[in-house]
Amino acid sequence: MKPKVLLTHPLLPEAMDYLASEVELELATREMILPRSELLERIGDKQGLLCFLTDTIDREVMDRAPELKVIANCAVGVNNIDLKEAWNRGLLVTNTPEVLTEATADLTLALILATTRRLVAADRFCREGRFRGWQIDLFLGQELSGRTLGIIGFGRIGRAVARRALAFNLKVIYHDPQPLQPALEKELQVEYRELEELLRQADIVSIHASLRPQSYHLISRDRLELMKRTAVLINVARGPIVEEKALAEALASGRLWAAGLDVYENEPEITPELMGLDNVVLLPHIGSATYETRKKMCFMAVKNLLQGLRGEPPDNLIEPF
Repeated sequence: MKPKVLLTHPLLPEAMDYLASEVELELATREMILPRSELLERIGDKQGLLCFLTDTIDREVMDRAPELKVIANCAVGVNNIDLKEAWNRGLLVTNTPEVLTEATADLTLALILATTRRLVAADRFCREGRFRGWQIDLFLGQELSGRTLGIIGFGRIGRAVARRALAFNLKVIYHDPQPLQPALEKELQVEYRELEELLRQADIVSIHASLRPQSYHLISRDRLELMKRTAVLINVARGPIVEEKALAEALASGRLWAAGLDVYENEPEITPELMGLDNVVLLPHIGSATYETRKKMCFMAVKNLLQGLRGEPPDNLIEPF
């Protein structure tokens, strides 16, 4: 008898077809948002759950699923899952690391270029029929060459961004709870800084830290005050790392030059004050959104789930910490 699995939202078709051939599959919704009542109603008799960052998997959900064995998250982050509760119940929790590193690093550079060169505002200017010809001061931006990029969180994605930054002649400084060995710093051509020092020195600050209790509002109102008035803030990590209302105020007042955001504090809601600003680029959480990467994520999540259901150690098991 095949195990019963709840899939909260559709995967790419080829991955979903494969999963359906291996388990008794129920798709919860094809809509963007899965109502919590639907999740609670459908999870009851399932042994496996394949979910996404938009799904909150907490004690209440687990209470409704006495037969649940595996929670496979189709994402790198797992802050949508109550990990301690899952571990206390002996549930396996998995994620999809590594596969989205390059795509997310690419998008980071795209946001850096879009913000420093004011590309989105310039595009809108043209579409509104306002372009009347070349002007010497039209949409003046900032050059990257010779500037300092500060990277907060220097894991796989942070390092991939650092490698790309060297091609733009950017000086790279970084902050991480676990600084690199000097030999590796030399190899990567980066220098460690304490967080406050990084914020004071960097022309561009790019966030690649994971969301944990200690990183909530890591970039707070007070820390935004440390940044240069000409600085740019990029966030492709997790929204709650930045105090979003304080960021909106800094951008509106000219205290900060620009920002590029792919994630939000109360996603999918965006602080209304950000919406009317020309000095912020807003993206709908598409850091890993290439076909190649999303296909790998889907199949990795499926493999993790099936391994756990078969009693095998999943390749990407989240270990208790």
